[in-house]
Amino acid sequence: MTKRFLIALFAICSVAFSGIADDKQAEATFEVKSHDFGTIKEEKGPVSCTFEFTNTGEKPLIIIDATASCGCTRPEYPTKPIKPGKKGKIKVTYSPIGRPGTFKKTVKIKTNGRERSTTLRIEGTVIPKK
Repeated sequence: MTKRFLIALFAICSVAFSGIADDKQAEATFEVKSHDFGTIKEEKGPVSCTFEFTNTGEKPLIIIDATASCGCTRPEYPTKPIKPGKKGKIKVTYSPIGRPGTFKKTVKIKTNGRERSTTLRIEGTVIPKK
């Protein structure tokens, strides 16, 4: 009976730990997660910045969604999977029209990666039209 018990225990442990050994996931590693536009003029219109990232994981990275904290900010992101070791870009555009003063906005990135959510930040000061 002891031999059967040990064989059963070994089989259960093998199945339980097999998932741990295959812990391969995608992972978005951003070079920077914030951008300061500094001072921008309202009459010049929208400004943009690009956040570059690398899939440092071992599986394809999928950007599921990118949501801005308000309608004045618009993210653009890749819709195709990013292969391991490859780079991708998320472009964030801010419209200063009718928004004089200091601003701080966020964009939430949802992925299939190890970190399911990442927050990108933009900020600056809008000089009003004269």
